[in-house]
Amino acid sequence: MSDGHRGAGLATLGLLAVTAIWGSTFALIKGVVGRMPVADFLAVRFAMAAIAMVLLFALPLRRLGRVSLLRGLALGVLYGLAQWLQTEGLARTSPSVSGFVTGMYVVITPILSLLIFRQRMPWTTWLAVLLATLGLGVLALSGFSVDAGVLLTLASAALYALHIVGLGHWSKPGDAFGMSAIQMVGIAAVCLLITLPHGGPTLPPDAAAWISVLYMALVAGAFAMLVQTWAQAHMPATRAAIVMTTEPVFAAGFAVLLGVDVLTPRMLGGGALVLAAMYMVELAPRFRRRKPAEALHHEV
Repeated sequence: MSDGHRGAGLATLGLLAVTAIWGSTFALIKGVVGRMPVADFLAVRFAMAAIAMVLLFALPLRRLGRVSLLRGLALGVLYGLAQWLQTEGLARTSPSVSGFVTGMYVVITPILSLLIFRQRMPWTTWLAVLLATLGLGVLALSGFSVDAGVLLTLASAALYALHIVGLGHWSKPGDAFGMSAIQMVGIAAVCLLITLPHGGPTLPPDAAAWISVLYMALVAGAFAMLVQTWAQAHMPATRAAIVMTTEPVFAAGFAVLLGVDVLTPRMLGGGALVLAAMYMVELAPRFRRRKPAEALHHEV
């Protein structure tokens, strides 16, 4: 196996680990936001993550050039705004619809890659996008209507897609520490600004909430951003988006394991479609004689 294939394989495993971590946070977030305002939770979580990353990666951060700093900060602002819009949308619509609409970044990502960077996708990638979308729908939807919550969530999905595309184009393996740290600074800045109208963020109310926020700040926040930044330096944006659609599959799996939900045929069917899409984008290039230009993007 070449170094490029090995790096891409490790990147996929890393991104799967990140989505598994994100999937594990759904129950924790639900418990915390029931005891403190959503905006305050986001501000405290990402401020803690930003402080930790700046302290740990101060040297790589200083080594970043001015252009990379500005790009990383812009990506962080995009991600922070996406988090805010997604949370506002979730307050106005059901969690299942929110999960499906957020997952629409898997459709928006290849469109943005084509429009912004002229990256053309093979037909197998578009088929994988369709399978992932169908899987998300089967997994999440039992009813659907377009309201303010859906529109806000769709806007967040577009920003997530833009973040994925930008990160895939600008990230480099050697800059992963610095780029992830400056992105977290941007996310924290957006979330803290949102709390200013009511006087700034309030702190978690009890020890259990603190433990949950610490996990989401350091593991699901700082560590996950670092791995995502490194992984997207080794794979195309659309492929990363399809791999990340496994997040609701992991979320459903954790819900079943923790006794919060029961296993249903919808979970099995939707999860199977999402996994089929992921395997398609992973395995299809190996069965083609020539890899498309997209598959060569950023491989080292």
